[in-house]
Amino acid sequence: MGNVHLIPYKVQALVRQTIEIPQGVQFIEAPMIWEQGGRGDGVVVAVIDTGCDVHHPDFKSQIIGGCNFTTDYDGDIDNFSDNNGHGTHVCGTIGAIENNQGVIGVAPKVKLLVLKVLTGTGAGTLEAVTAAIEYAVCWRGPNQEQVRIISMSLGSSVDDKRLHRAVQKAVRQNVLVVCAAGNAGDGEHGTNEYEYPGSYPEVVQVGSVNLQGEISPFSNSNHEVDLVAPGEDILSTYLNGEYAKLSGTSMATPHVSGAAALLLGQYEKTTGKKMTEPELYDALIKRTVPVEYNRNEQGNGILKLYSSSAKHTVV
Repeated sequence: MGNVHLIPYKVQALVRQTIEIPQGVQFIEAPMIWEQGGRGDGVVVAVIDTGCDVHHPDFKSQIIGGCNFTTDYDGDIDNFSDNNGHGTHVCGTIGAIENNQGVIGVAPKVKLLVLKVLTGTGAGTLEAVTAAIEYAVCWRGPNQEQVRIISMSLGSSVDDKRLHRAVQKAVRQNVLVVCAAGNAGDGEHGTNEYEYPGSYPEVVQVGSVNLQGEISPFSNSNHEVDLVAPGEDILSTYLNGEYAKLSGTSMATPHVSGAAALLLGQYEKTTGKKMTEPELYDALIKRTVPVEYNRNEQGNGILKLYSSSAKHTVV
């Protein structure tokens, strides 16, 4: 069925201690949504990655469950600890808590379902990713919580039918699937680079910009890119209770997953109605600002939660 891999990324710096709202979280204007009372309260996001440092102080009470789909830890399905660092970094951008230390995620009151499909070396199988998507859709929490958003910063060059069907089923079940575009970009918008599941039309495919809003040269371009978010020098949680700055479309993706959780939580709290996957997708796309790049590079534009055309509306 083929292999899947961690989309290559760069560790720019390791940081032992920090107290700040990361620049990427500020760039997409998440704090302005917090001021309106939205922090992703209780929304469950499934993170399909290398696992998570479950003992990191920034995840206290954030992790609602998890499962290991790899051979790491002798295949112990209950051990979804991160032995790579990538998954912990992604989880922190989505939902690190606000605790007056470390960093704050985009949606600091979400719950994280940690699904480990990649080993410590960043390798995995399409079977594992497919199984994790199916697991996420069927999962129910202690109070019958359901996964509403799946975040995947991984990819394969193989367009696999079973993987595609699992993604389609998730979307039909009202789960928004957010995926990294990939880091094989050549800086030319006229050439297409495809990674799966990111290139499937049903997913939200996320490209990368730097903190000045310029397209990252490594970011894949293709006609399925939906939007872009910060993916360079992104500060987030890392192994052993530490922090790191990483770069890649892997880092852009959790900004969008966290933003979707903010919008979902805000909508359902305000209206008392359940938000559908198409409604959530539309809400995200309404909060993009086009920039001077080809559509194959930026999709609908840069994620800006507050200063876009939809800033005064809930949906």
